[in-house]
Amino acid sequence: MALTATQQQLLRLLADGAFHSGAALGAALGVSRTAVWKALDGIAALGVPVERAPRLGYRVPGGIDLHDGERIRAALAPPARALLAELQVLTVTESTNEIAKRFAPPPGQGACCLAEYQTGGRGRLGRTWVSPFARNLYCSLAWEFDGGIAALEGLSLAVGVAVRRALVALGANDVGLKWPNDLLRDGRKLGGILIEVTGDPEGRCRAVIGIGINVAMPAAATDAIDQPWSDLAGLRSSRDTLAATVLTELLPLLRDFPATGFAAHRAEWEASDHYRDRLVAISIGSNRREGIARGVNERGALALECADGWHWFSGGEVSLRGTP
Repeated sequence: MALTATQQQLLRLLADGAFHSGAALGAALGVSRTAVWKALDGIAALGVPVERAPRLGYRVPGGIDLHDGERIRAALAPPARALLAELQVLTVTESTNEIAKRFAPPPGQGACCLAEYQTGGRGRLGRTWVSPFARNLYCSLAWEFDGGIAALEGLSLAVGVAVRRALVALGANDVGLKWPNDLLRDGRKLGGILIEVTGDPEGRCRAVIGIGINVAMPAAATDAIDQPWSDLAGLRSSRDTLAATVLTELLPLLRDFPATGFAAHRAEWEASDHYRDRLVAISIGSNRREGIARGVNERGALALECADGWHWFSGGEVSLRGTP
């Protein structure tokens, strides 16, 4: 559902977490109290917990950590700021990846889309990405590369390294990586990366890099999640700070990736590999194979030591689960 201009302004007014009377909100917005009530109903439909109290008015307990594009851009390190051609912040969208697919960033720069809420957020293998309003990070970045799709081998793992660096910089030192594109905390899923590539398989192509990170997942959203999860609850950083820190790490990595490839990030990825030297099961369609995870090669393929020898697995329709 799209929000009206009145609803978006109302969200900004309620973001401070304080009580506001209907009369005061109406005056600030230039609308009637009846219009305020209707706008509040639309906001509540997004899952925003609007509290109504007699003689006090309306508030969102704890406030709302809304994105601010100018604040994010200002928080970027200068090298990253120079690499960001476009930054778009949306209140509601189907999927930030779908928006980023429409971007056409100039060579050597990226274009980014952030959203407060996704109605059709997706993870890897077409899974639903639960996207409660203004609680997590929903970010997609478009970047163009030369050299065809083969030149992007290991990109999802390298992006995972960049995101983990950002989280460590903000104090989340216990984040691990799961091949090929997940971030874990306490062994539970903290975030994921979804890369979609279009263009010439042998020439210029565009990668849309979707990043989802659980920041403060509300309890009401947990029933829709089908696997153990974690978030950044307790981390004293705003979502804008998180977005800026992720982009500060990611944009230079994308600039340099055609020259360095994944090989430059392999050691760092392996040092954070949650399943390194552990028994895992890999499923490819209906086929399942168990073995000991032995790290990755310079192209990002996973090594699995099985009873009949070593086997290598690349990305695609592959899922990995630890075994008891």
